[in-house]
Parts: sequence; C-alpha cells; structure tokens
Amino acid sequence: MEIELLRANIGNAKELHTMQVKAFKELLEKYQDFDTNPGNESVEKIEARLKQDFTFYYFICIGQQKVGAVRVVDKKEAVKNKRISPIFILPEFQGKGLAQKAIRLCEKIHGSGNWELDTILQEPKNCHLYEKMGYRRTGKTEVINEKLTLTFYEKKEADQT
Repeated sequence: MEIELLRANIGNAKELHTMQVKAFKELLEKYQDFDTNPGNESVEKIEARLKQDFTFYYFICIGQQKVGAVRVVDKKEAVKNKRISPIFILPEFQGKGLAQKAIRLCEKIHGSGNWELDTILQEPKNCHLYEKMGYRRTGKTEVINEKLTLTFYEKKEADQT
C-alpha cells in the first residue's frame, strides 16, 4: 500500500485536531494522561505549532484519503536533532505499516540522521516499530503517572537500517 505525505497548513488545523483526537482517544482513555496526550490538545495548540517556521505537519494519505498525520520539528541546524511529535494513524488504518512508511518519507524529506522521538513504554508495538526502524533508546524515561512512562529514542546517521 503506497502512501504519500501532503503538507498541512494553518487552514487544516481543525481537520488535524479532529483526526488527532480520534487517533489518540483509546490511549487517552487507557492511560488518563490528560496533560501530555495529543488527543487532549486544543485546536489552538495545533494552530500555534502550524505557525512555527520549524514545524512541518504532513497528512499521511492513501490516494486522496487522509489516514493520519505526522509533525516534524526541523530547525535545520546540524547540531540539533529533528523530532517526530506526534505521529498518528486513524484506528481503522492501524496495523498496516503506514506509520513506518510515513517515517521513512519524513526521513527522505528532512534527512536520514539525527532524529528523536518518545513513545509510551507500556506500548510494546510502538517501541518495536521505532526499534525496527533503527531508533535506539536513549535511557531517558519520564514517568507521567502510575500507568504511563515515556521512553525516549534517537536515531543518528550511523544507526541507519
């Protein structure tokens, strides 16, 4: 299944918000991480990010259908990592390898090395996805609540798979 990334703009903020809420709803209910879960963010927060010159939001598309989105933070500085935060696939399209393809396209657009991201330690499928793609745990974790711990990853130029 081929995908493409379509750059989003400020006019897409409400659509991005609706999709993000839907994609993260199950995790928000499971972990009750109201301060950190993208599914609990306001549309205003997405609008503010879309206005940042170092933020790139992309819809993940199969043909004309938007099935998810990814935000890349790329300050275009050699000493700074690029960051994926968040990436999501709508529930009905999950488990089809779309996130992996989207990350590869992001790496093609923004450069293949010096990336970072974080995910939920208690979600082994998420951890497996990033590790399979060459991301390595940094050893840093952040306890959000008694149910949820974030684990941090990075991918350097030499980590390519």
